[in-house]
Amino acid sequence: MATEPIDAEMAGACVGPNGSAIGMPQLCADWVGNQVVWLVLALVAIYFVLDRVALPRIQAILAERQGTITSDLAKAEELKAEADEAEKAYEKALADARVEAQKIADETRAEIRGQVEEAQAKADAEIAAKTAESEKQIAEIRASALSNVEVVAKDTAEALVAALGLSADKAALDAAVDKRIEG
Repeated sequence: MATEPIDAEMAGACVGPNGSAIGMPQLCADWVGNQVVWLVLALVAIYFVLDRVALPRIQAILAERQGTITSDLAKAEELKAEADEAEKAYEKALADARVEAQKIADETRAEIRGQVEEAQAKADAEIAAKTAESEKQIAEIRASALSNVEVVAKDTAEALVAALGLSADKAALDAAVDKRIEG
C-alpha cells in the first residue's frame, strides 16, 4: 500500500522524499479534514441503510412477536376460563354423585333393614311356634308324669300297707292318695 508513489503536491507534509507516506496516513494532520468528510458520508450512508432496510425489518419482527405474545396470552386466558368452568362442572358432578351415592346408600340401608326386620319377624314366629309346641310337649309330659306319680303313689301306699301287715281296701287307699295329691 505504501509502495505507490504519492503526488507530493497533493500529499503535503505527509509524504517522504521518495514519494511514499511517512508513518500512518490516518494521523497526518493535512488529511484530517478529508477523513472527517468521508467518515460523515460513511455514517450517513450506514444510517440510511439501517433506517430504510434493517430497522423496519426489526420493527416488523418485534411487532409480530408482540402480536404473538398478545394472542397467546389471550388464548391462555380463554383456556384458563374454560378450565375453571370445567373444574366447576366437575365439582358439581362430584357433589351430585355424592348426593346420589348417599341416596342409594340410604335406600339400600332401608331395604336391608326391612329384610332384617322381616327375617327377624319370621324367626320370632318360628321360635314362638316351636316354643308353643315345646310347652305343649312339656304339658303332656307333666300330665303324664302326674298320672304316673299318682299310679306310683297308689302302688307305693298299697305296698307300705302290706309291708306293715295291715289290710286295707284298694278303693280306700286310692281315695286317700287322691285326697293327699290334691292338697
